[in-house]
Amino acid sequence: MKILACNSNRPLAEAIASYLNLALTKASIRRFSDMEIFVEISENVRGQDVFVVQSTCYPTNDNLMELLVTLDALKRGSARRITAVIPYYGYARQDRKTGPRTPISAKLVANLITTAGADRVVTLDLHSGQIQGFFDIPVDNLYAAPVFTHDIKTRLGDEAMIVSPDVGGVVRARGIASRIGADLAIIDKRRERAGVSEVMNIIGDVKGRKCVLVDDIVDSAGTLCNAAVALIEAGATSVSAYVTHGVLSGGAVARVTSSPLESLVITDSIPATEAVRLARNIRPLTIAPLMAESIQRISEERSVSSLFD
Repeated sequence: MKILACNSNRPLAEAIASYLNLALTKASIRRFSDMEIFVEISENVRGQDVFVVQSTCYPTNDNLMELLVTLDALKRGSARRITAVIPYYGYARQDRKTGPRTPISAKLVANLITTAGADRVVTLDLHSGQIQGFFDIPVDNLYAAPVFTHDIKTRLGDEAMIVSPDVGGVVRARGIASRIGADLAIIDKRRERAGVSEVMNIIGDVKGRKCVLVDDIVDSAGTLCNAAVALIEAGATSVSAYVTHGVLSGGAVARVTSSPLESLVITDSIPATEAVRLARNIRPLTIAPLMAESIQRISEERSVSSLFD
């Protein structure tokens, strides 16, 4: 087994390799003067089981192309099996037609990854489960829930009340609530246009409760911050949030730091920016052991789903 790191999230790849007591495969991934990507694998990979770690986060197109070129290099280097480990799957929110003459970009990206040479994909908390069906190769969609539930139980104990920030996230929130034996509340919101959300109603009694918002992606943070305000106004004693992928674009960090959120906990599926590292109420949790354990099990042909039983 070999672990190869592209450039989008090298610290996570190093942590995964360290957990598995492996050295990262030597490779040169660089750009020509016109920004074309060039990849050269510096070790023999013939007949090897290779795992390529690359989040397709900002800059999304560059990181995606870097992954595709690396997969092609490994395929032409006669690797026995190539697994694309994509902690954050870019374009996942474009998983259906939202209107006439619009793309399903998540499917297009799946086609590109498969054609480039991937035999298998490992990812984390896909925005929607149907994306697995966009691939004609095996997909292991891991969940950050075990990492989150351990942290929630350690910090809040039995006082937590899990809250879904929208109706679409109810299944995810219910799963975490059932793991820790907590009650569930739902925020009903109306989105007037992309990037703007308005909280309309809270389903459930949150008065006097320590509320924990759970979601898969935080981008502009408008939904989370609006939900936090609504929960405090409804009588919640505190509000924190656990979100798998901290995209946090634009003024999101400033919005979070000035919000009633006691803490926003994110994973290192996306590398933290300087603003995120300095934010007073944003805290990272690592998913390296979870990813490393799943990689080990895939390599040894053991069950991955049992990790989440």
